[in-house]
Amino acid sequence: MKTVASILLRSRFAVKLLGAGLVASSFAAFAQNPNSIVFSKHNLAISSSGSVHATTESDVCIFCHTPHNATGDGPLWNHAMSTAAYTPYSSATLKAVVGQPNGSSKLCLSCHDGTIALGMVNSRGTAITMNSATMPAGLSNLGTDLSADHPISFAYNTALVTANGKLHDPNTLGPDVRLDRSGQLQCTSCHDPHNNQFGSFLVVDNTGSALCLTCHTVAPSSASSHVNSTLPLPAALAALLNPPSSGAVKKAATKTTVASAGCASCHVPHTAATKQSLMRFSTPDQNCLPCHSGVGPGKNMAPELNKISGHPLLLAADTHNAQEDPINPPTRHATCADCHNTHVSSSTLGSQTQLSGALNGVVGISAGGTRISAITHEYELCFRCHADSAQRGPARVPRQTVETNTRREFSPSNGSFHPVEAAGKNSRVPSLILPLTTASTMNCTDCHNNDAGPGAGGTGAKGPHSSVYTPLLERQLLLTDGTPYTANNFALCYKCHSSSVVDSSLTTSWRYHKKHIEEFRAACTTCHDSHGASQAHLVNFNPTYVKPYNGVISYTSTGVNHGTCTLSCHDGSGQNEAHKPKSY
Repeated sequence: MKTVASILLRSRFAVKLLGAGLVASSFAAFAQNPNSIVFSKHNLAISSSGSVHATTESDVCIFCHTPHNATGDGPLWNHAMSTAAYTPYSSATLKAVVGQPNGSSKLCLSCHDGTIALGMVNSRGTAITMNSATMPAGLSNLGTDLSADHPISFAYNTALVTANGKLHDPNTLGPDVRLDRSGQLQCTSCHDPHNNQFGSFLVVDNTGSALCLTCHTVAPSSASSHVNSTLPLPAALAALLNPPSSGAVKKAATKTTVASAGCASCHVPHTAATKQSLMRFSTPDQNCLPCHSGVGPGKNMAPELNKISGHPLLLAADTHNAQEDPINPPTRHATCADCHNTHVSSSTLGSQTQLSGALNGVVGISAGGTRISAITHEYELCFRCHADSAQRGPARVPRQTVETNTRREFSPSNGSFHPVEAAGKNSRVPSLILPLTTASTMNCTDCHNNDAGPGAGGTGAKGPHSSVYTPLLERQLLLTDGTPYTANNFALCYKCHSSSVVDSSLTTSWRYHKKHIEEFRAACTTCHDSHGASQAHLVNFNPTYVKPYNGVISYTSTGVNHGTCTLSCHDGSGQNEAHKPKSY
C-alpha cells in the first residue's frame, strides 16, 4: 500500500482519503522527507522555513485542501479562486490555441496571480493571518498578464504536433510530464506542488533541459555546440541560473556548463524579458552576449559591436522568427538569430566548398530567388537581405549601370562576375595567387569579414559581423580616386590577385593597370564592379570620375589584354583625358 508521503510526492493535487490512524502514522515519516512540501515554499504554515508564512496557523495542507466544505474547483480544494481575466501567451509561431487558464492551472493562479489573499480559505470563517497578505512581487507572482509565460491550458494532441513540427507526440511524454485528463498541458505538467526534489517544484531534473526536451524537439540537437559544450558558463549567467537559497531547502542541480544549462541560457518559462520565444533578455542579441562578450565560453564578439561598418546588431529591437518573410520581414532587422540557428549551429569550420557549421539550419534564398529552409551555400544567406529585399539600400559606389541585387550581380549569365554562384568565365587570369585558379569559387566572406579575424591574419571572430573598413571589408580597399598609390590601399584585391602582376607593365597582365593606379591615382572600383557586370572583366565605370565623351561611355573587350574605351576621365591626379575612343 502506498504511503501518504509517496502519494503526495507523485500526485497532482490528488488527495487520497485514508484512515485517520494511517494518516497519522504515515505523516510522521512524510514530515521527515527532505523533498516533501513541509520543507518547501509551499509550506505556508508557521513552521515554514520560507519567507512567506502564517503567523499562527500550524496546518500545512489547509492552504490548498480541506476534507469538508471544499470549493468544488478541484480535488478537495480549499483556497479562494481568482476571478481575474488573464492575457495569455501569444506568438507569431504559436500553433496551440491558448485561452483562459483552466483546470489545475487556475488552482495555481489562485495564489500565483497575486490578486487573492494567501490566507483566504473556504473552511475558515476568517482569513488565516499571514506575514504577507498576497504573493510578494517577484518571479512567483505571475500577475494576470501571462503573455511572458509559457502557455498553459491548451490541448496538446497529434494535430498540434503536426502543425508545430517541433514537438514530441503526446503519447511519448513519459511518466513524469503528464497532461491533464482532458489532454491539456497545465502548470502541473512541469510542476509538482507537493515535491521540491528538483527545485522550483519541477517534475524532473532539468539539467541539460531534460524537462524542456520532453516536449520540445531540437533536432538535430547532437550537432549543436550549445547542446554539447562542456565549457563553463560565464559567472553572471551562472548566478541567474543558480540563485542562492532563500529559506527553503534548495535541491536543484547546480548548472555550471553550457550543456547543463541547456535552454535556460537563453529562455525562461516565466516572466520573460522578450515575450516572443520567451527569451531571457529584453533585446535579441543580449541573449547571446553573456557567453560571447569576452567573459564567457563563446567567441568574443565585444570588439565587433562598435566598429564603423557592420551589421547593426545592437540596434535591432524586433526578434527574428522562423515564420517571417525572409526577404521583406515586417521590420527590417539584423540579429544574431537571422544568421545563426543556435539550436543546430556548431563550431565546424567551413571552406570555399563547405558551409560553416555556424550557419547550419539557416533559412536562405537560392540563386534563382526561391526560399530554402536550410542553406547549403553561404551566399544563399546573404541573398535574404542583399538581393531582392525592397530595403537593401543604394550602391556603395556609383555605377554606370546600377544593380544592387547581389543575386543578379553574381549571376553566371552576366558578362563577368566574381565566382560566387559559379566558377568564372575568364579562363586566363594570370594575377591569381595559388592555390586559386580560374576554376575556383569563393564566398561572400572572402571579402566581407572581420578585419581582425583569421582571414586577415588576426585572432578575432570570423564572419561578417563588423570591420573598420567600409563596406564591411576584411581588408582595406579605397573606393575613391586621388590617394597616392600603395599596395595597402587595395589590400582586399591583393588578397587573391598578385600586386606584383597587377601593378606592372608586363604583358602577362593588362599593362596599363600600373599607369591608371599609380599615375592617375585611380581606385580599382573606378573601372571594376567587384560583384559582377554586364561587360567583360567586371568593367562598370564609376561616373563620379568617368564621364561621357560626346555622350558615350563604353568599353569593348577585343581580345586577351586588349580593348577599346570611349569616355572622358577626370582622374585622381587632377588630369583630364578623353578616350575618343582609345584602344589598348
